[in-house]
Amino acid sequence: MTARHLIPVIGFAAYSGTGKTTLIEALLPKLTEAGLRIGMLKHAHHNFDVDQPGKDSYRLRKAGASQMLISSRNRYALMTETPEEESEFHFLLSRFDQQKLDVILVEGCKNIAFPKIELHRDEVGKPWLYPSDDNIIAIAADSKVTDSELPQMDINDLDAITQFILNFVASNGKSCCDNVCDKQIDKPASSCCDILSPAFLSVTQGQEKILSLVNEVTEAESCPIEASYNRVLAIDVASPVNVPQYTNSAMDGFAIRGDDIVNDEAETPSYHVVAEVMAGHAYQGELQPGQAVKIMTGAPMPAGADTVIMREQAQTNGDHVTFPEAFIKRGQNVRQAGEDLAQGSDVFSKGTRIESAEMGMLASLGFGQAQVARQLKVGLFSTGDEVQAPGTEQKPNTIYDSNRFTIMGMLQKLGCEVIDYGILEDNEQVMIDAIEKASQQTDVIITSGGVSVGDADYVKLALDKLGQIDFWRINMRPGRPLAFGQVNDKPFFGLPGNPVAVMVSFINFVEPALRKMQGERNWQPLKVNAIATEDLRSRQGRTEYSRGVFQIDPAGRLTVHTTGKQGSGILRSMSEANCLIEISPAVDTVKVGESVTIIPLQGRI
Repeated sequence: MTARHLIPVIGFAAYSGTGKTTLIEALLPKLTEAGLRIGMLKHAHHNFDVDQPGKDSYRLRKAGASQMLISSRNRYALMTETPEEESEFHFLLSRFDQQKLDVILVEGCKNIAFPKIELHRDEVGKPWLYPSDDNIIAIAADSKVTDSELPQMDINDLDAITQFILNFVASNGKSCCDNVCDKQIDKPASSCCDILSPAFLSVTQGQEKILSLVNEVTEAESCPIEASYNRVLAIDVASPVNVPQYTNSAMDGFAIRGDDIVNDEAETPSYHVVAEVMAGHAYQGELQPGQAVKIMTGAPMPAGADTVIMREQAQTNGDHVTFPEAFIKRGQNVRQAGEDLAQGSDVFSKGTRIESAEMGMLASLGFGQAQVARQLKVGLFSTGDEVQAPGTEQKPNTIYDSNRFTIMGMLQKLGCEVIDYGILEDNEQVMIDAIEKASQQTDVIITSGGVSVGDADYVKLALDKLGQIDFWRINMRPGRPLAFGQVNDKPFFGLPGNPVAVMVSFINFVEPALRKMQGERNWQPLKVNAIATEDLRSRQGRTEYSRGVFQIDPAGRLTVHTTGKQGSGILRSMSEANCLIEISPAVDTVKVGESVTIIPLQGRI
């Protein structure tokens, strides 16, 4: 059951010809006899009409009413035209009066994330759905499967299916596995229901949950300005001086007194040039009426002078200068002391990440050191006997370790100190010792692999003994499996094993957490809209991330297309991409010319 609905929702997923409607029609009397109040949602792939031609409501709707409500003593019906786009699944569920129901049954919608019973008949000749859909919580079929721990029922045993649904509703929408976990209070949920639990965490929910559980590292340290790039300020910074520190010339020219200005073409006064001042030097005297000082950009203004005329507007004759074609405004081309920044005024707030401009600004104020948050130490390791270090001769049945180096690069981008623990073999005690050691030496622990259905249990077993770890299913692709928790009060991230999924998961979940721990304030990833130049498909109910390339078209519009094949193991696609294309759970298709959200990757990977 999703958090946005008051009552359990369960569906029946099957291919056409399996007999979904006939089965549900036979189940409904049994469920109502058991006391359930049932809402029914049926999804049709084809066009349909619920009204009879010739009836008043049909005629009025066809005449142009976009919503038609017809009511009688026994029932009412609201018919709504949706020519622009198909209604979103959760919106349709919200149309039910859930206060008067105990459960909503759904026929169809097999590509949307919610609990479902798979119906299967061998004679239909279609493949099984459960291997690729974690939202299937039980199987009703005319044959048995041996590679799944899902509850199985005979598709013709209506009493067994009825009882399963009654148990599901009685447990408020939990699967049987959840009920088992509730009874096994001595074991963490991850140990008993990781394989069977439906994927109910959205990307946003996962991000919010993680951010609520990580804390800022409060220790600060001083570092030289030249080493401060990408560090985070640990204190507020106020200006110790005026910027500019003294009133100076904004350009090369001649400094004069404002009292001497004449803008009358009939009278072009001549000024006596009494000195030349270079930047870094000053005229010690006070400028008198009729005098001028030749001055360079940045040089301090002489006492008595308040105006500068640019050199290009001047005509010199010996030690005299005139400005025959210049319209002179008093105070022009002069930068006042403190004009940019007054002494004592705020410059940067605590939590500001120092980049090139910030380094220059701090240096311009005379700071040789910056007070920054202590550098985060992140422990990193890979797991698996099949994983081999690059640079060695490849052994049979092995793959070179890429994930660890991908993560290293992203950690270095964030200014973290990486503690590399290398590759750990598939040995429970080795992993326990390594994770225990990492929790004592680092602030954060990251690994990849070992968190998906079917993975070896070594990482999970080690974590169960060392800390409080939740194994989640995130409604996203790529990167659905994710482990997060605490080992000795240090955050642990278990990322997926596929190379692209590692990067997408890091960007969505690890990076925001690390930025918070570093003390960075008000950071949000940049998201902008671009026009799709190719059709993009997704599965409703999950967030889809495609690797993309954005550019500006001849009309000045921001456009985007994918890098090609989007398999989660195609690491080359991330190298070619300059953005991620984000398709929300409510969208299944983005057509050419439609707007889509992109996340630029410059500076992040």
